[in-house]
Amino acid sequence: MPKYLYAFFMAAALSYIFTPFAMKLAWKLGAIDVPKDARRVHKKPIPRLGGLAIFAGFTVAALLTLPLKNPSVLGILIGSSVIVAVGILDDIYCLSPKVKLLLQIGAALIPVAFGIRVEWVTNPFGGMLYIGKYSIIITLFWIVGITNTLNFIDGLDGLAAGISAIASITMLLVNLNLKQGNPVIFTALLAGACIGFLPFNFNPAKIFMGDTGAMFLGFVLSSVAVDAAVKSATVVALIVPMLALGLPIFDTAFAIVRRFMNGKPIMQADRGHIHHRLIDNGLSQKQAVIFLYAMSLVLGLCAVLMVKIGMKEALLALTIGLFTFSYTGKMFLNSQSKKSEGM
Repeated sequence: MPKYLYAFFMAAALSYIFTPFAMKLAWKLGAIDVPKDARRVHKKPIPRLGGLAIFAGFTVAALLTLPLKNPSVLGILIGSSVIVAVGILDDIYCLSPKVKLLLQIGAALIPVAFGIRVEWVTNPFGGMLYIGKYSIIITLFWIVGITNTLNFIDGLDGLAAGISAIASITMLLVNLNLKQGNPVIFTALLAGACIGFLPFNFNPAKIFMGDTGAMFLGFVLSSVAVDAAVKSATVVALIVPMLALGLPIFDTAFAIVRRFMNGKPIMQADRGHIHHRLIDNGLSQKQAVIFLYAMSLVLGLCAVLMVKIGMKEALLALTIGLFTFSYTGKMFLNSQSKKSEGM
């Protein structure tokens, strides 16, 4: 069995085993999500330390499958441990947005200190551009930004875990093609840990991943994306993570613009995310989540095609796929709205 498959199945099994223990711990520590506002779609208190099980399954398997003397491996593992500690504090004590952001930046500095930095960006006129002294700032912006995109989209049962699994598998396939050893193992571990957690998190959820899980997933995905880009130094390696994580990136960008236009703090939660809009248009939680899984699969498939058949062909496939998806999605939403009106 290839090492990455061994890592995948080990992380999945461990995450599945650890989740019931995380549920008990959450109740004991008082890390409970109580439905106290209209933004939340669940009706009863649910424990929210599930991310601890994802992290534990990922980390134990990582210690057995990754070369721990490698600087980038160490940077990602240490940094992810710090971001999980921040998430646990937030799930229990509800940290202020400013404090949480400062702690996220502190965690992101760790992989940067171990040499994981964006030093090249795509030149729109062809080739790559060396960014030199701006590499640290851009890397921090990328890691902290993606860490928060997963946190923002974690609003329905199974949504963040499923999208992260799809993004991880997409990056796994691309990294395999680019022959990136450690990034392949990292993405296999992350995909496995998410899938092992999903039976407890899919609607109706028995446990939420909380900020502990959402920030951990975003942190690892963003750090591994940079690590793979540094090693391959190709245009594709930088664009693929953006496509794989296209849905949470779009949702976060739209949320920032929406809140700015409405004169609200950017970090203030609201009910305007894409998953909320799907629910408000008549979809059930399961339907909305599956709809967004399908959208992520389209983006992930286009990312893989970009490596296999070229950028122009992949962008054409993406355009056709999104147009078809949008049209069928609109038709489905209209039918659901009519059903709701007729009831």
